[in-house]
Amino acid sequence: MKIQVLGSGCTRCHTLYELTAEAVSELHLTDTVEYSTDVSKIVELGVMQSPVLAIDGKPILVGLVPDKEKIKSLLQKSLM
Repeated sequence: MKIQVLGSGCTRCHTLYELTAEAVSELHLTDTVEYSTDVSKIVELGVMQSPVLAIDGKPILVGLVPDKEKIKSLLQKSLM
C-alpha cells in the first residue's frame, strides 16, 4: 500500500503527516508514509485543497486534519 500525505508544507500538512505516521505504526503496518510538498502532485490527484491523504494514488481525505483514530479507520478500510 502506498501512503502519501501531500500539502504545501504548512503546519496542518505536517500535522497530518505525523498523525498518519503514528497511525501506521500503531496499526503495525510495514508501509512507509511519503510526505510531499510538491503542489503538482496534488493537482495530478485532481484535488485543489490541502492537505491530502492518498492511498495507492487515490485521495481518501482532502482539506482536513482529523484525529488519529479517524486516520486509523481510513487506513483499515483501505486494507479491505
